[in-house]
Amino acid sequence: MKKLILAACAAATLTGPTLAQDAPETLVTILTAPEPQTQLMAMVLAMQAAKQGAAAHILLCGPAGDIALKDAPASATAPQPPRDMSPKGLLTKIAGLPGAKVEVCAIYLPSKGAKADVLMDGVTIAKPPAMAAAMIAPNARIASY
Repeated sequence: MKKLILAACAAATLTGPTLAQDAPETLVTILTAPEPQTQLMAMVLAMQAAKQGAAAHILLCGPAGDIALKDAPASATAPQPPRDMSPKGLLTKIAGLPGAKVEVCAIYLPSKGAKADVLMDGVTIAKPPAMAAAMIAPNARIASY
């Protein structure tokens, strides 16, 4: 038994770690949740990932798309404890980061009967082929809320 364990350790040493992964270059955050706390936490984690070197790519769909509106609802702009940040406030900061990309789902505006001019600066409409490519990129991780 002792020889078997030693052989396994030697093999692991020679082949290197098998479960380690390179850090992702991009964190793709897909946010659909309507709750302000969930929206804010998604933004907090996206910001923290950006501070650790990952590019932020955020896709807002359904009720979460409302936080990207110039005239966002109170639920998106109301300060949340404990730091009195709002989902829209933090999204605005993320949108201004180098390499960050913030988009609404391609069907978000048509379903609201609205045009792109209702979106805050820095937010664009996602193109499904490009979004799918971002999601399956080998250097990306996905967080979905």
